[in-house]
Amino acid sequence: MCHLFAHQPERDYESQTRSLRIDGQGTSIRLEMAFWDTLEEIAAKEEMSLAKFLTTLHREVLDHHGEVNNFASLLRCSCLIYRSRSIAAVPNFRSDAAPILDAAE
Repeated sequence: MCHLFAHQPERDYESQTRSLRIDGQGTSIRLEMAFWDTLEEIAAKEEMSLAKFLTTLHREVLDHHGEVNNFASLLRCSCLIYRSRSIAAVPNFRSDAAPILDAAE
């Protein structure tokens, strides 16, 4: 099991700090590269720049919760939700995949 996790590219878990403006306020966010890649993918899918997407998300959280306690953590969780839904939407059709057994078997 750990082979899957231990052999991932080091780049994916290297951190990068990016500086940006959200509603005119300068801030910096430190995330692992895998999260930045996912956020860029989401932004592209929404036809927005990354900065525009992050600003939009930040505003929506403010509207919904009234404050944003930990934006970096919110971004990480957003990436996990996005990835889990992407995986759930694409069934595994590999020919070498183990068959799914019925609970009655």
